[in-house]
Amino acid sequence: MELLTAIDTRSSAVRLTQPGPTPEHLARILDAAAHAPDHGRLRPWQFIVLDGELREKFSFAAAAAKRARLPTMSEEQFAAEREKITRSPSIVVVGCSVRRLQTKIPEIEQVMAAAAAAQNLFLAAHDLGYGVMWKTGAAAYDPAVKATVGLAADDHIVAIMHLGTRLK
Repeated sequence: MELLTAIDTRSSAVRLTQPGPTPEHLARILDAAAHAPDHGRLRPWQFIVLDGELREKFSFAAAAAKRARLPTMSEEQFAAEREKITRSPSIVVVGCSVRRLQTKIPEIEQVMAAAAAAQNLFLAAHDLGYGVMWKTGAAAYDPAVKATVGLAADDHIVAIMHLGTRLK
């Protein structure tokens, strides 16, 4: 796919199903993401692929964060919140670990570099024929959710990227 065609035809998927990216495609997608513009060559982004136990821990932490905001959440709503997160075939969290002391590059520029990496990820997945949903929501700002994927409370979750086959 030509670059401008990829940009012009890119849109967020409404629903995804199996299959998700193959291991080879996922590696290519993450490699493309890492070629984002990056003032100071700090590479502040992190790409955390949620599989297995980490996926379960992340879905639990995100649902628990919502329950903390909505204490009247029922067990059924809690389970539905967890399921909503895990139903996508593949999930990649794009984090940003800001270097505050080691550089003169402002925090905002580091976060923008991570966002550019997320956009590269999105376009690469689209180019390979996958549907993508770029999500954040309140969970992305919750320190306990961040900790689940190895980020510090003052780091950022820039995107929770859901990848799979677009449902027509």
